[in-house]
Amino acid sequence: MRILVLGSTGYLGGHIAERLHALPGVRLLRGGRAPADDLRVDLAAMTPAALAEQLTRAEPDAVVNCVGAVGGSALTLAEANSRGPAALCEALRTAAPAARLVHLGSAAEYGPTGMGERTAEEAPARPVAPYGATKLAGTLTVLATELDALVLRVTNPVGPRAPRAGLPGRLTAELGRAVTRTPHGGVQVGDLSAYRDFVDVRDVAHAVELALALPGRLPRLLNIGSGRAVPVRDLVHGLVGAAGFTGRVEESLGKVGRSVAVPWQCADIGAAERKLGWTPTYSLRDSVTALWEADGAPHARLADEDRSRLAPAAGEPR
Repeated sequence: MRILVLGSTGYLGGHIAERLHALPGVRLLRGGRAPADDLRVDLAAMTPAALAEQLTRAEPDAVVNCVGAVGGSALTLAEANSRGPAALCEALRTAAPAARLVHLGSAAEYGPTGMGERTAEEAPARPVAPYGATKLAGTLTVLATELDALVLRVTNPVGPRAPRAGLPGRLTAELGRAVTRTPHGGVQVGDLSAYRDFVDVRDVAHAVELALALPGRLPRLLNIGSGRAVPVRDLVHGLVGAAGFTGRVEESLGKVGRSVAVPWQCADIGAAERKLGWTPTYSLRDSVTALWEADGAPHARLADEDRSRLAPAAGEPR
């Protein structure tokens, strides 16, 4: 089976590519903008015709779209999250109409829900910010296509190699620096009162594997989460414990941003359990422990520093 993973150098894409590469009988192809990718693909900018030409060469049996932007201008978000899936669907109709497409969506597409509620797939989508709105546009494109396609709507992923643009990765890096000092001092965080549904990135990769392997048409939209909401404060305290950090955690008092607009998020994952045979296997404690051991512990920091010293400066040949 030839599986093309788009965005395999990203957080979710990297874990998904690793899991699929280890499967027997799978020929993994990587598509993106990195020099080492098998296909040079830029969903935010390529025309559908140019993308179809690349897909024709690759002859994929399945495509996993992990491409997306979580920050930047509204235009950057729209190009990656909305235009990208539309171009991909159009290109697949031409080049590989029989291929299964698994597209990664986001629970940010739902927007506000009632405290204590689990959000099912049929709930109204009312995103509160450009990220969720542009992700929703991409999801709607995939849902409307006649291709064999489905969207896995992922809640808050956490686990090894979390990007520093998000709280888990950023706090891991800050704790990694803080524990080298004596006494440990303090780290600053934002408002931690919101409740979020954290899912391990390795469980997300397993869900993608099942979505690719099962025969026949699957539901167009499935939630992938833990099925339980916890305060963001629990994630922070879990990382602090894993790090052995004894300093102060200084939480901002003012509520800002999405924590105000969406104070509660929890996915109903019953459909994924029934249709994919998938259930999450990692606890939040498992996730933050693995994150710290991979990215925050002394050996991980030294390896990261070594990679930084060896990496060429911007503009140098690679």
